[in-house]
Formats: sequence, C-alpha cells, structure tokens
Amino acid sequence: MFQKEVYLQRRAALKSKVNSGILLFMGNEDSPMNYKDNAYHFRQDSTFLYYFGINEPSLGAIIDLDADKTILFGNEMGIDDIVWMGRQKTLKEKSIDAGLTEVQPLDKLDDYLQKAVEKKQQVHFLPPYRAENKIKLSHWLNIPIAQLKEKASLTFIKAVVAQRSIKGAEEIVELNRAAALSADIHLMVMQQARPGMYERELAAKIEGAALATGGNIAYPVILTVRGEILHNHYHGNQLLDGQMVLNDSGVETALGYAGDLTRTFPVGKKFTAEQKDIYDVVLKAYTDAKNMLAPGVRYLDVHLTSCKTLAQGLKDIGLMKGNVDDAVAAGAHAMFFQCGTGHMMGLDVHDMEDLGEQYVGYTDDLLKNTTQFGLKSLRLGKALETGYVLTVEPGVYIIPELIDRWKAENQFSEYINYDKLEQFRHFSGIRVEDDFLITETGSTMLGKHLAITTDEVEAVRAEAY
Repeated sequence: MFQKEVYLQRRAALKSKVNSGILLFMGNEDSPMNYKDNAYHFRQDSTFLYYFGINEPSLGAIIDLDADKTILFGNEMGIDDIVWMGRQKTLKEKSIDAGLTEVQPLDKLDDYLQKAVEKKQQVHFLPPYRAENKIKLSHWLNIPIAQLKEKASLTFIKAVVAQRSIKGAEEIVELNRAAALSADIHLMVMQQARPGMYERELAAKIEGAALATGGNIAYPVILTVRGEILHNHYHGNQLLDGQMVLNDSGVETALGYAGDLTRTFPVGKKFTAEQKDIYDVVLKAYTDAKNMLAPGVRYLDVHLTSCKTLAQGLKDIGLMKGNVDDAVAAGAHAMFFQCGTGHMMGLDVHDMEDLGEQYVGYTDDLLKNTTQFGLKSLRLGKALETGYVLTVEPGVYIIPELIDRWKAENQFSEYINYDKLEQFRHFSGIRVEDDFLITETGSTMLGKHLAITTDEVEAVRAEAY
C-alpha cells in the first residue's frame, strides 16, 4: 500500500466531485477454477485499490456523502482462516493503513444499503463486470441484472475517470518500475529464444520472471509466431527459422500497476529483407506517433498520423497505392492495421475499461460513434493531458482470411495492391509498443530503452542462444 495520506487525499478529492448520496465500492471475490477452495489468482477491483488500497477478497466500502462517513465492510480472520492461511494483519490494522476509522462486518453492508433504498437515498455504483457483484447489486438495489450497466451512476463514473486519469507521483514511480521490469523480461526472451523451442517455453519464462519481481503478469501473455492474430494466447507453435516472434507482455507490480510492451524479433539471427522492410514501416509509424505526444493533442490525430505513415510506407513497398490521405479516410489501411495505436494505462493495462471506453477515451464533444473497421477499435481519442499514461503500439498484421474477403468483394482495390499482397499472404504480423507519460512540455517514455530498431534487435539476436 501507499502511505495512508494518499488514500485520504484521493477520497477527499472524490467527495468534492459528487454532491450527495452513497458512493458504493465493491471489492472482488475469490473466483474458483473448479471448486471453492481452488481459486484463480486473486485480483482486487482497481477502483477499490485506488481509493482503499487493501488487496484482499470479500470487502466492500461506502462513502456516505449525506452522513459524512466512510465505512469499510469485511470480516476478520477466524481460526479456520488462520489455520489454513496463517496469521496476517487484521482487517482493522489494514483499515488504519488506508486512513479509515470505521470497519463493520460484511453482512452489515447489506443492511446499510437496504436502509438507503428504503429512504430513497441515491446509491451511486460503477458498472459491475464480475458475475458475483452483479448478483449482489441486483439484490441490494432491486435492479434486474440486465439493467445494471445502464443504471450505473454516470456522475460517479466521470468523477473516477477524471481522477484516475491523472497519475500521481507515487503512481508514476510504480508505472515506471512496471515498464522497466517488463523491458528486462523482454530482453531476456529476446536473448533466450531459439529455433526449435515452443512458444509455451518462452511464455513460461515470462510468467516466472514476472512472479519473481514480486508482482505478476499484467495480462495474459501474447507470445506467438502468428503475430497477425492480435490477441493470440495460444502457445503451442514451434519456433522455426525464418519466422518472427511477437512478444506482447508486461509486469504488474505488487501494487497493481501495469507495464505493456511489445517487441517483434526474428526466430533466427536476422530479419529477412521483407520482414525488415515492413518492420521499418511500423517503426516509422511508432516514431511519428510518439513524437506527437503532448498536452492538448488529440490522440485521435496521433492515431490517424500513425495510420498515414503506415499507409505511405506500405505504398512505398508496393502493398498499397493511390492517395494516402484518401486511403486512410476510407479505412483501406485497416487491411494491415485493424486496431488502435494505443490506450490509457494505470492500474489496468487498458485503464478503467470497465467504466466504459466513451468515458475513459472520449468526451461529450468527441463521441466514439464510428463503425469504421479499424477506427472503431481505437480506445483513446480525446486530447491528452499532463499526467496521462498511455501506450503507442502501431503494427502491420496480414490476415489471410481478411485478404480473401476483401478481394472477393473488390473492396478498396483503388488503394490495395492485391497481386502484391498475395506474395505476403503468410507474412504474419509486427508490432512495437512502449509506454509514455504525458508531461507539461511533451512526453517521456517510461521504463528503460529496449532494443527496437532492426539493427538493435539483430545485435541482441547475434548474441542469443
């Protein structure tokens, strides 16, 4: 946990943004894999962590704005818990660490909310994403489960997003550490990968190294020779000379802050000429995007610049043709780049995504209402502010099924050179990604430098295995 003053200040700032009612914070429960006592790795709700810092299951909390009181709800360890888990800090001791003075048994939360409903006191809650919390909310507030998302408090959502988006000094330290640890692990993978290995061997090294830091992985490891599959969690392929490895992985620190890096490197010692050509196109898009980062710049414009750089580079290679601006406006570049250039980061690798992309990445004046393939997957569009932390991650992904569909429909034939593209049908994909903090004058990369140019990557691979 941070110092208790951090949590006191965070809660005080939140209270100043909502006028009345009860702010309800739902912690997460242990989630059983196949029976009650065999649970998945526990991960506390990020908003609960942000305001209370206590990383254990079966907790809830309220800030009663009308009564001016904050209460933590949970149960102290019983003798059975101590036998199986060992003596730990008491919940009362943990509450003091979080700057809290009142702790009540967990079942009292039910009573408190029932009385609030009877008094017609407004209960503000955030959109639930865990099934058990949906059931509890539905019971407490008499709202059908299907309606919970639309009934969530917009006032509460916007207040939390505004506060969590601007990272405090203590958070930047954690995020910088997460990125640095992630870079160390990426370098280790780049050094140890060799032809004949299986993806699962490298994925296991990543998970083990993340645990050794005292934290964990920030999200399921993407380690694949099928880099055209954007979120590929399958690790059963064997690494063959001539292929590339796409490694998208990051460390989550013990306090819950995420790193999110991607590098693509050859299975052998060197990239092929075609791989190097496309890698350099992706790297130019990354460089152009990161150079734009500054307060007041819309990330939508960063994304579109990245897309145009990709399109120009692919045109130079012969995979695209025609006017680059028109091609991007039409969405033709999405044959090669189907997602967004980046997203917000913090306690979540896709920060606050549970609260809604519209509220996290966009504004009332910049609505996320496009249905255009590719652009609809951009999670962040709004103007950047000092204190934001985000990723920059352009890529090129050549998907055989997408080629077949668009070619059959004669889509964007004025912009896509399908004859040339057939030669790259089994190319796979390339992505590079780093994490950035928006500063008063521009941006700074978090963590440490990790080999990123083809020369740097090949230098690492020359000494590998």
